[in-house]
Amino acid sequence: FKKSSPGLNPLNFSNQENLLFHQNITYVDFYLHKSSVAVVFTVSYLLIFAVCMVGNGVVCFIVLRSKNMRTVTNLFILNLAISDLLVGIFCMPTTLVDNIITGWPFGSVLCKLSGMVQGISVSASVFTLVAIAVDRFRCIVYPFKQKLTIPTSKLIIVVIWVLAVSIMCPSGVMLQVTKEHRVRIILGHNDTQPFYWCRENWPNQEMRKIYTTVLFANIYLAPLSLIVIMYARIGFTLSKTTIPTGSGSGSESEKGKKTRVIMMLLVVALLFILSWLPLWTLMMLSDYASLTEHQYRVINIYVYPFAHWLAFFNSSINPIIYGFFNENFRRGFQAAFKFQLCSVGIERQKIYSHRIRGNAVLPFQPPAFHRLGSRGGSVLARNGNCAGQEGSSLHGRSDNKEHDLIMEAVEQAFQI
Repeated sequence: FKKSSPGLNPLNFSNQENLLFHQNITYVDFYLHKSSVAVVFTVSYLLIFAVCMVGNGVVCFIVLRSKNMRTVTNLFILNLAISDLLVGIFCMPTTLVDNIITGWPFGSVLCKLSGMVQGISVSASVFTLVAIAVDRFRCIVYPFKQKLTIPTSKLIIVVIWVLAVSIMCPSGVMLQVTKEHRVRIILGHNDTQPFYWCRENWPNQEMRKIYTTVLFANIYLAPLSLIVIMYARIGFTLSKTTIPTGSGSGSESEKGKKTRVIMMLLVVALLFILSWLPLWTLMMLSDYASLTEHQYRVINIYVYPFAHWLAFFNSSINPIIYGFFNENFRRGFQAAFKFQLCSVGIERQKIYSHRIRGNAVLPFQPPAFHRLGSRGGSVLARNGNCAGQEGSSLHGRSDNKEHDLIMEAVEQAFQI
């Protein structure tokens, strides 16, 4: 997911200290960096690649293995894991190679395919983060409203991929391999090869700027704004939710739960901002700023690899934030791999069955509706979502009922 800088001489991607000039032909080294720098880049990228593959792969396995895990929130997390897997498969290896060697060695077909899949997977990942935020926002801030259903969530996922494909189509059309006739790459003694690079070949610079701005607005600025606004509103709702008096240890437990959720929301928002800001800053600078040749060279050789690594780090950490910190996913992991001892597992299921009956992840019975909670308020769970309903036991105050709905929504949406 790299937009090559416009109007750049290919020399900007090479170590100019090792250039040789002969009869209007410029010879550049095959490797962009010294061995020590290349090793650091390789180890760093392989580390996040391994974490991305294992983490997102386990999330996919857990959700796909059991039909009981296919809830609204879990389907969004599954879609996030799939898109992040695509980021790992199609973005990380090619970006690593592109940041270590000079030129594009993979050919024209892979240039278009890799660029398109990279952009689509990154876009789908970002849009899914927004969908997860919207789902949690609706459940906690508006606990009495109709919640998302499984068919609706599947439709949203289809829309996410359609939008991702649509917004990256211009890039796929413009991406092409270009040969530089005045540059050759040194492979060994008296052995050279032509210089090719994969880039978006726009008819003019203004069109490129417009497209870069559209991508920045739709894949970073707008999603970031929505995520921050919705998570801030969730945090505000939780902070002003009063804990009923006389609850004893239960009151302290709910205070702790609220604090953990608010902290988790802050971490999610900050990670998203910090992970993608450097890369988007570089891409905007490449199109809008008037940089010197030296600045271009430093940015492309040293700064871009770090910015890409940071963006890919977000795809690697997502399964930990959205999956493994989720109590239901931990239980699903244990059930999937049969890590629980039979006696202990059965006893825990008996004790916990009344709390999670009807929960989105591990219901014990298949009826369409289950009651959750034993306090004044009651929540009906359908397809893993909470919907408030007044029953025969609802005689308490309305604020207590809303508090119960919000806290039950917190349990279902975060399960931390």
